[in-house]
Amino acid sequence: MKKILESVGGVVLVLGLAGVIRELTGWFRFLGVTESLTENVGLLREHALLTNVVIGVVGFVMVMIGESRSR
Repeated sequence: MKKILESVGGVVLVLGLAGVIRELTGWFRFLGVTESLTENVGLLREHALLTNVVIGVVGFVMVMIGESRSR
């Protein structure tokens, strides 16, 4: 369970960071997973940068929770 949480959290963190970079610079169009979320939900369309920051923070929290679990 620990490795799964860390892996999924790492992927979510990378997608969130790529979304922030994409919103600020226009790069990383190939990582458009979060772009499909922010463009298709009306409220998130206006706050795409904040949405990507939140996605990155959620990924970071998932990684930290996975790290703190001991077995």
